[in-house]
Amino acid sequence: MRIEPGSPGPLGATWDGSGTNFALFSANATKVELCLFERSGRRETDRITMPEYTHDIWHAYLPDIRPGQLYGYRVHGPYDPMEGHRFNPNKLLIDPYARAVKGDLRWQDSMFGYRVGSTREDLSFDRRDSGPAMPKCVVVDEAFTWGNHVSPKVPWTDTIIYEAHVKGMSAMHPDVPDHMRGTFAGLADPRVIEYLVKLGVTSIELMPVHYFPDDRHLLEQGLHNYWGYNTLSFFAPAARYISRGSGHHEFKHMVRRLHEAGIEVLLDVVYNHTAEGHQLGPTLSFRGIDNASYYILAEDKRYYFDTTGCGNTVNVAHPRVMQMVMDSLRYWVEVCKVDGFRFDLAPAMSREHHGFDRSSAWLDAVMQDPVLQNVKMIAEPWDLGPDGYQVGNFPPGWAEWNGRYRDDIRSYWRGDPHHLPALASNLLGSADIYDNHGRKPWSSVNFVTAHDGFTLIDLVTYNEKHNEANGEDNRDGHGDNRSFNWGVEGITDDPGILALRDRMRRNMIATLLVSQGTPMILMGDEIGRSQFGNNNGYCQDTEFSWLNWGEDSDQEVNFRTFVRELIRVRQKLGIFHQPRFLHGDPLKGQDEAKDICWLRPDGAEMNDLDWHEVDPKVLGMVLALGDARAIVFFNALEADMEFALCPPLDGFTWSLLFETVDGWVHEPGEGPDLVAPFKVPGRSMLGLVGQVLD
Repeated sequence: MRIEPGSPGPLGATWDGSGTNFALFSANATKVELCLFERSGRRETDRITMPEYTHDIWHAYLPDIRPGQLYGYRVHGPYDPMEGHRFNPNKLLIDPYARAVKGDLRWQDSMFGYRVGSTREDLSFDRRDSGPAMPKCVVVDEAFTWGNHVSPKVPWTDTIIYEAHVKGMSAMHPDVPDHMRGTFAGLADPRVIEYLVKLGVTSIELMPVHYFPDDRHLLEQGLHNYWGYNTLSFFAPAARYISRGSGHHEFKHMVRRLHEAGIEVLLDVVYNHTAEGHQLGPTLSFRGIDNASYYILAEDKRYYFDTTGCGNTVNVAHPRVMQMVMDSLRYWVEVCKVDGFRFDLAPAMSREHHGFDRSSAWLDAVMQDPVLQNVKMIAEPWDLGPDGYQVGNFPPGWAEWNGRYRDDIRSYWRGDPHHLPALASNLLGSADIYDNHGRKPWSSVNFVTAHDGFTLIDLVTYNEKHNEANGEDNRDGHGDNRSFNWGVEGITDDPGILALRDRMRRNMIATLLVSQGTPMILMGDEIGRSQFGNNNGYCQDTEFSWLNWGEDSDQEVNFRTFVRELIRVRQKLGIFHQPRFLHGDPLKGQDEAKDICWLRPDGAEMNDLDWHEVDPKVLGMVLALGDARAIVFFNALEADMEFALCPPLDGFTWSLLFETVDGWVHEPGEGPDLVAPFKVPGRSMLGLVGQVLD
């Protein structure tokens, strides 16, 4: 086989139309071998010593290698865990820049760099070959015909996010062909996309699509890594989501079809840790390539500084590791046309030696990057390290999952005391934590439910988590769910309880959609998807987690209609998603009107004593934008309440916009006219839209 020196860049395996350049970073290796495999991946056909080493990068050019070639690496160097080095050339390693990974990881003890069972892993060395059991990297041809593709570029102020799972979205769809269900092709099916369009969401946020293996302990229990938050390759799409052919082509086809429907594609990405776990984990990629560079090590270098709860933390502060993350992000934007990212445990990537830093090297790199400036960037603003809760502390240009919003809205509707001020703050985009440095209300990604925790219907059905199916004796998952079952734990046929649960679901989704900021809806909440009390379904790759496309009950059809129509109302009325924070400022030319006003039931404006002296659970929110007015009444009490209006609000005619008792939603100005005082039934909301009296 012809071997030429090649180039240190770009990293990875790059087909140029004539041959393939291979480049791998390792600062501490002494030799790197490129291993080539026959088509099935079972037999190693060639082992080539990389001939050149430039700026810590090992590289070679092979004119005879074409797309479809399977490969991996074996990296030589010191096996000295006390110094942070875990080189073992007996272990086949996945290229961090691999564009595709073929085959499943078939767990064996040979995947571990030390002798499993040894009392001192740093003093043992395993010489078994892991190659036959490892998945293989694939050389790919990136060519794809995008045609007249145009990205939707939905403004942040108009964005409504739908958090979904690639497999869960189409795995049970009766009209999607069997071989496409649960794949990128299934998600691109016209019937699935039509559903999203009719629902009214603008952006689909996909749980991890980067290649990830199933954890050994899960497979031994007959379970799988369903969520995918344990990735191993940041450029390769997960093979399990590919129906046939090239994974990147299928992924790109999905993006193109969603874009044609006007829907953005956001990726949930996990750059903070990898599937190699803690010091007793397997040697699959980064650990064997250059452990001391790719991971943050503890003072005792045998161990990792773990801020993720997953055994390790990727060392994004290292220049080459940061380059890998940035190259990955740009790759998915420029080559695959995605519209943005949600970063799992983002503070773990934003730490300097003294802790989290909003001016960390990585955050600064993102801020100045000309490609990433044009896409949506969302942080999960917490990790498990010291001072890990950083809601509100990410720099301008970032949006954040607002965990406080989730907790406060749940608490208010459950009836917890003293949550009215928190409700009001969250309704206005949490200005107290986001209104700084020119940030806007959309910086707050508001949600009541997400993949991690109860679904919406379970939130009103269970007081306690029920995670027994996960095999951890119900010890896993959040203990603080702020949920309430309204009389019976779990499923019931009591019509009164069922009606109240439906009302509480409508209350929470309506609160979400009338709040300033960016709303996010969890897949299936609009049709009552239940996990039967499991609030940590990460390992449940079954109908338990998938979206049920079967015949819906009248109850769920009505609820989905309520959600769909309320989304449409929000999009039509800019008053519910304004581009600036509202602080009760007078409207220009309307001295008696404020952009936001809070009402007591007697129609008077709330004062400081009203917020704090007692424990009120009722509130009127008056929004103004130009000549437009809207009022939303909140009543978390069991008893009905009446709300009056005081001047100048009595100078408008008021029509019903929505109510949550029966779930009616009307086109703005087309609902029945109502006259004050307005009756708001217990544990419900009432929305009105106003028109100036002639």
